[in-house]
Amino acid sequence: RRRRWRRASSGSPAAPSRGRAARRRPPRRSPSSRSPTRKDAIRPTEGREIPATRCLQCLFRSWYQTFLVHFPLSVKYGRFDPEDRRSRHCPYLDTINKSVLDFDFEKLCSISLSHINVYACLVCGKYFQGRGLKSHAYIHSVQFSHHVFLNLHTLKFYCLPDNYEIIDSSLEDITYVLKPTFTHQHISNLDRQAKLSRAYDGTTYLPGIVGLNNIKANDYANAVLQALSNVPPLRNYFLEEENYKHIRRPPGDIMFLLVQRFGELMRKLWNPRNFKAHVSPHEMLQAVVLCSKKNFQITKQGDGVDFLSWFLNALHSALGGTKKKKKTIVTEVFQGSMRIFTKKLPHPDLPADEKEQLLQNDEYQEKMVESTFMYLTLDLPTAPLYKDEKEQLIIPQVPLFNILAKFNGIMEKEYKTYKENFLKRFQLTKLPPYLIFCIKRFTKNNFFVEKNPTIVNFPITNVDLREYLSEEVQAVHKNTVYDLIANIVHDGKPTEGAYRIHVLHHGTGKWYELQDLQVTDILPQMITLSEAYIQIWKRRDGQEEKPQQGT
Repeated sequence: RRRRWRRASSGSPAAPSRGRAARRRPPRRSPSSRSPTRKDAIRPTEGREIPATRCLQCLFRSWYQTFLVHFPLSVKYGRFDPEDRRSRHCPYLDTINKSVLDFDFEKLCSISLSHINVYACLVCGKYFQGRGLKSHAYIHSVQFSHHVFLNLHTLKFYCLPDNYEIIDSSLEDITYVLKPTFTHQHISNLDRQAKLSRAYDGTTYLPGIVGLNNIKANDYANAVLQALSNVPPLRNYFLEEENYKHIRRPPGDIMFLLVQRFGELMRKLWNPRNFKAHVSPHEMLQAVVLCSKKNFQITKQGDGVDFLSWFLNALHSALGGTKKKKKTIVTEVFQGSMRIFTKKLPHPDLPADEKEQLLQNDEYQEKMVESTFMYLTLDLPTAPLYKDEKEQLIIPQVPLFNILAKFNGIMEKEYKTYKENFLKRFQLTKLPPYLIFCIKRFTKNNFFVEKNPTIVNFPITNVDLREYLSEEVQAVHKNTVYDLIANIVHDGKPTEGAYRIHVLHHGTGKWYELQDLQVTDILPQMITLSEAYIQIWKRRDGQEEKPQQGT
C-alpha cells in the first residue's frame, strides 16, 4: 500500500500485478550476450568466439572447443569415433609369423580350455582367451612381447596390451585362410582349372588334391572324406555356406555340427590360398566322435564302409531330410532304387512231403518290395583255402561284371538267419547320378575278422549298367554309362591295415594317389591292380567327358 501511495503521489500509473512468479522472472538477454549452449560448445568449427566467463562449466567448454580446433577428431553426437589413430599405423605388423599359423585345430584357449572369446596370437600361433587386463591373451602379450592377436569369431585384429583394433588390408590373407569364401563363378570353374597353387612355405598343390593329416588311426575317415570332397554336386553345395546356414533344427540337436564341420573342411580342401599344402581334419573328426557317440574314434581303426554309411545318413538327417518325403543334396546325388524279391524257404531237415505242402502256403510265396539304396554291396567269391605248389596262396581275380550280376533280377542268393532261410534276388529300377560300389572284403565270425584278397578287374571308364535295369525302366534311363572318379583301397590285415585313395582331378584329367599327407600321381593302369574296397562312379549325362590320362 505504501508503494502504491508513493506512485500515486508521484503521478506514475500503477503496474498491474502478475503474481509472485512473474516478479521473480529474470529479464531477457540479447542474443549477443547469451552464453553458448552444449551443442554450440562442442561443435568443432574454426573462428568461433569463445566467451570469457568465470563459470567452471563454461571454462571447460571453452577449453574443449580450443582443443578440437588444434587437434581435430571425428566427433559424432558428442562422442569420439571408436577408430584409433594407431589402428592404421600399427608398428608390430612385421612380427607376424605366418609359417606357424594353423587354424585347423579346435578353437580352444591353450590355458583355460574355453571356447568363448578366443584369440589367436599371430606371432607364435597359440590360442588365448579374452583381451582384458587379467585375461590370458593380455598376460601373454606382456610376458612374451607378442602384440598382434586375431579374434577367431569376429575376424578382427587387435594390438595388445595397447588394446586397439588393427585395420590393414595386408591381413586379408590370414582371414581368408581362417574362413575361405567362394563365389558362384569360382565354384563353376573348379572342374576346369588345372593351375597349381603355391602355399606360403613354397610347396605347390592342386586345390582339392590335398593330403589329410592322420592324427593316429583315422585314415579310414580321411579316405572317405577325400572321396566325398571330389563329388562335384556335393562339393558345390557345401562350398557355399548360405545353402545350409538357415536350416532349422530342434533345440539341443548336435547333428547339425556335423554339417558345419564338413562344410568348413570342404572349403579348406579347395582353398587356393592355403598357407600349407595339407589340412588337418581335427575339428571334423571331433564332430564325428561326438555325433556318432564314440562309435567312430580318432585313436581306433574303423571300417570305411560302416563310416560311409553312417556319415551319409547322418548328413541327410541333419540337413532336414526324411526317409521318403523330404530329399536333400545327399539323396539327390547318391540315392537309387531297386526291387527286392524275397522267398522264404522251408527248413532243410524237413521231409520232402512237408516241404511241398509248406511251399503252397502264402507265407512261402515270393514277395516284392521297393527299396532305396545309397550304395550297392558287391559280394566276392570265396577265397581258396589251400596253397599252391610253391607254398603260396593263390590270389584269385574276378571281373566286375561277374559280381554285378547279383542285380540283374535273375540270379538268386540264399540268406540265412538264426531261424529262417530266405532266397533273394535284386533288380535295379533307378540309377543315381553318382553310384557307390562297396566290395565286401571282410567277413566276421565269433572269433576273428577275415579278409578276402580277391582282386576285382574293372575298367576305368565306359561301364554300362543298362542290362541290370528292368525292361520298363530302360526306356526312361537314357544314359547308363558310368566313369570311375574315386577308388578307396585297403592294404594289410583286417584290423591293422591302412587306407589310401585314388582320385581323378577333373581339371587335368590325371589320377592321384593320396595316403594321409602323401600325394603322388599314378597311372590309371595301376589302379586296377589294387584291392579296391569302395568306388564312386559318375554317370555320363549326354556331355562329352574330358579324356583321362592313359585311357
